[in-house]
Amino acid sequence: MLNPALLAVVTAAAAIQYELADEKPMPWPLAFLVAPLVLHRGTREVLPKTTRSHLGAWVAQHPVEHAGFALRAVSLRDPVREGVRFGISNGLLAVDTEGRLTGTLAAGKGRAPDRASEAGRIVAQAGFVGKWLAKIDQPATAFVMLGVAP
Repeated sequence: MLNPALLAVVTAAAAIQYELADEKPMPWPLAFLVAPLVLHRGTREVLPKTTRSHLGAWVAQHPVEHAGFALRAVSLRDPVREGVRFGISNGLLAVDTEGRLTGTLAAGKGRAPDRASEAGRIVAQAGFVGKWLAKIDQPATAFVMLGVAP
């Protein structure tokens, strides 16, 4: 699950949904929150069903997932960087002049996996997380809530 191609697709899915929700591209640091939220099965399975749930409330209701989050985020730092580089070099991700990520997933190159597969569920949840994170004004707020230093 830590291969650069999957991490690039996960980040692209989040960036696409973030931009649809916020009308601005996703700040690149948020890529480091998306992966640990969706790659860890236990966390992925207890993510809220709608974006109406506030991140702070979700953290308070899921202390077990929150307790291990910072360690997972730190351990995924290098794979996420590699995934972002892979995404940029293969046209799945682009960075604008403000350091925001845009994603592209289309038929053929960068196509999202079938939702029936584990990878497909991960990518679908990454899109949800992108949309969910768009509700937070500052990326640093999400980092603080999740106990990770930006």
